[in-house]
Amino acid sequence: MADPELSCRELVELVTEYLEGAMSQPERARLEDHLVGCTGCRAYLDQMRLTIKATGHLTEDALPEAAQQELLSVFRAWKGGDGRP
Repeated sequence: MADPELSCRELVELVTEYLEGAMSQPERARLEDHLVGCTGCRAYLDQMRLTIKATGHLTEDALPEAAQQELLSVFRAWKGGDGRP
């Protein structure tokens, strides 16, 4: 049985693993198949690449506590939503 199509929400959750080259070849192919037909996710991936390039390797410890809490708050609110990038 073929793997089900990857959703936009799944792509967002897997993008870091994808960009780090840490996912299995079948999962990578599944993600790339999704990108072929989804302009929104392609734009999201491009934004992530630009963000990484602009910020370099930002560590959790480099963020002020207030910024960490704000990011966590936004992420938790997003996780309860529809998950669209």
